[in-house]
Amino acid sequence: MIRAAFRNLLAHKVRLLLTGISIVLGVGFMAGTYVLTDTMTSSFNDLIEGGTSRIDLLVRSENAFTGQMANGGAEERRPLPESVVADVDAVPGVDRAVGDVLGFAQIIDPETGKVIGTFGPPTAASSWNDLSGFEIDPGGRPPEGSDEVVIDANTAEGHDIAVGSRVRILFEGAPGEFEVVGTASYGEGGSLMGATWALFDLATAQQMLGREGQVDSISIVAEQDASLVPLQRDVADVLPEGAEVITAATLANEAQQQVTEGLGFFRTALLVFAFVALFVGAFIIFNTFAILVAQRTRELALFRALGATARQVMTSVVVEAIVVGLVSSVIGVLAGIGIAMGLRALLDATGFDLPASGAVILPRTFVVSIVVGTLVTVVSAVVPARRASRVAPVEALQEAQDRPGRSLRFRLVSGAIVLALGLLPLLYGLFGTPSNALQLVGIGVAFTFIGVAMLTPMIARPVARALGAPIQRTGFPGKLGRENAMRNPRRTAATASALMIGLGLVVFVAVFGASAKASVTAALDRTLRADFMLTSPTFSGFSTTAAEDARAVNGVAAVSAVRMTEARLDGDSIFLDGIDVEPFGSVADVGEIQGSFEALSEPNTVAVLEREAEDRGISLGQTLDVEFAATGTTELEVVAIFSEQGILDQAVVSMPTFEENTTQQLDIFVMVKAAEGADVDTLESQLTEALAPYPNVQVQDQAAFRDQFAQFLNQVLNLLTGLLLMAVLIAAFGIVNTLSLSVYERTRELGLLRAVGLTRRQTKRMVRWEAVIISVMGALFGVIIGIAFGWALQQALAPQGFDRLGIPGGQLAIYVVLAAVLGVIAAILPARRASKLDILESIAYE
Repeated sequence: MIRAAFRNLLAHKVRLLLTGISIVLGVGFMAGTYVLTDTMTSSFNDLIEGGTSRIDLLVRSENAFTGQMANGGAEERRPLPESVVADVDAVPGVDRAVGDVLGFAQIIDPETGKVIGTFGPPTAASSWNDLSGFEIDPGGRPPEGSDEVVIDANTAEGHDIAVGSRVRILFEGAPGEFEVVGTASYGEGGSLMGATWALFDLATAQQMLGREGQVDSISIVAEQDASLVPLQRDVADVLPEGAEVITAATLANEAQQQVTEGLGFFRTALLVFAFVALFVGAFIIFNTFAILVAQRTRELALFRALGATARQVMTSVVVEAIVVGLVSSVIGVLAGIGIAMGLRALLDATGFDLPASGAVILPRTFVVSIVVGTLVTVVSAVVPARRASRVAPVEALQEAQDRPGRSLRFRLVSGAIVLALGLLPLLYGLFGTPSNALQLVGIGVAFTFIGVAMLTPMIARPVARALGAPIQRTGFPGKLGRENAMRNPRRTAATASALMIGLGLVVFVAVFGASAKASVTAALDRTLRADFMLTSPTFSGFSTTAAEDARAVNGVAAVSAVRMTEARLDGDSIFLDGIDVEPFGSVADVGEIQGSFEALSEPNTVAVLEREAEDRGISLGQTLDVEFAATGTTELEVVAIFSEQGILDQAVVSMPTFEENTTQQLDIFVMVKAAEGADVDTLESQLTEALAPYPNVQVQDQAAFRDQFAQFLNQVLNLLTGLLLMAVLIAAFGIVNTLSLSVYERTRELGLLRAVGLTRRQTKRMVRWEAVIISVMGALFGVIIGIAFGWALQQALAPQGFDRLGIPGGQLAIYVVLAAVLGVIAAILPARRASKLDILESIAYE
């Protein structure tokens, strides 16, 4: 039986190829994800080792936790007095002690006048020293005065900035203009992974980064024979309270751990899309083997008549699945290397400049990808294999190939149970308060899709009849196509279900995006009173002096800046804003307020969002222990509880309180109110002119601000949709596969139709119409379930401000039309094969 299984596979190579494509694509995406993230991890590790290889110890301030919001790799840590450098340098065993400063900086392209690298990799500046990992390139020299800068070689090369050029650079404070006296490469690879870097002498860096008389860290080189453990202890003895000294190895391990954690989220996100592709592929495999078992009923029955046991028959089908899974998975891993290269090129295009090193392919990539791909194939083939084992020997004597299959009543009961098993964790994950909500939602979605797919045969025939009603009016081929789609509801439903999953997730993303845009627009309409908003194109921070320059413009009545940081409350991360309290009320509305927002002007006070207060049992007048990364736990009194989130986050403090507890000061946006009677158009022009020195700041009215958010959200949604289209592509191959096998199964029928006068063109049209019906059916099911998922998520997030349900009707209609086009494309090869069948051979087919 095993030999028979291999002979059967070798005899149907095209069928093997079509069956395995879905697994190849899913496994390829999985393997590509592993290769890409492993390559990035290796590159980051090399970068970290290059930055720590020249020092032995590092002195820095302690911090309460390491957040994820700092730019330029600058963690939220208090600076140290510069005098500590001399104290450390005087410790016996210290050969050198060098103070460093690090902060936010954005380089302006001299040609375009635009900011270089505003999104993604860090944009940073630091003081120059030979311990940092940078090497001055030939033809340049280190910076020596307040007018000189060295920039990283990749930025200089990518934007034609040569030694001797003058560049403008933006900081947290006022911008500056400098002469480029050199370029610098980092480490052996020379790449900063897309980051931009400006290097100044220490005094200039301190001035531009707001660190006069201070340093962020102290790099230590030990004497050649010094022992690090005693030296570390001796250095610690001379440090002020709140400072610590760590080894270079510890510093490297911390950085590598952060990289691993950050890339872990990236890897998980991509793997989710890979598993979605494999999930869709599983339906294709199931449908393919189900059709094959039905077509081989007489062959399998003949094996039973010759003495093969039910187990042997089942084993032969499982062996076929194992071979298909193994071969497809191996090809998928090889394809994954190419996919990784494509993803890498995409990252390079978005600003992540990875070093030109070889791809990192770990054994884990081969093992996991091949095992997962093979298991998905085998599990998908188990039910058809069991069905094959139940073939009776007497069926070898029957002419008909189709078997009635199990009653749809059993399908109804089992499908309802599976659907319930999906809806329970899905709803609990969305509306309950579990600790593992994301995992529950993922499991719930998977079982819900399976349950719906199991139930679709119950309605596949009437849906196909309704969809085919207008098609049959096109002529005899349309009528035959409709009948073919209705003939086997299980097969039609299984093929449509694969498309339903892929398109359902695309529709879910579209509905969620429309709901998010509608909710945010409504919230801004309720809360925003400002005439203009100062923002950056990517909603990243910008210089605080931009708000000061806006205040100086004639016709401006009020200006209120908003900054944001990550803090912790009861061990949970929250977003905390700093605002200019006095003018805030004239530019924004925060809804109903318990207490007084004006009371935030008192030191160590906080306002809390009403929803957050209810969840945590916070009341007015209560003292909260809020943990900041730089300063640790600070007691803040609750002086206001506000109901409208809008432009604010979970907690709000005054700007002085914010500055006292954070080290990085960047405005996220600035609200500007025009004076009464001022001409708004004239004021907009004046603001734009006053803010010309800040290319990363744009002046927008409320409508433009909302449009910018919608555009930013669309970019994210388009990325998600693009990744999900992999599943839709696999579903298209499923339609091709099903129709091809169906043509093979109906060889005699097609021959008889041709014999009684059906032309080649009519044959092609018949197959195409069948594909259109199946595709549109899958699209309609996908639209319905996608809207349902989108509605459920919107309802679950309603307390967080997503209080509007948006259904993009035009976009969904386009999806259905494209599904019909996809069906036509998928039917090209099967229709061509059906039209070229030899009439006499088809009639004589056994």
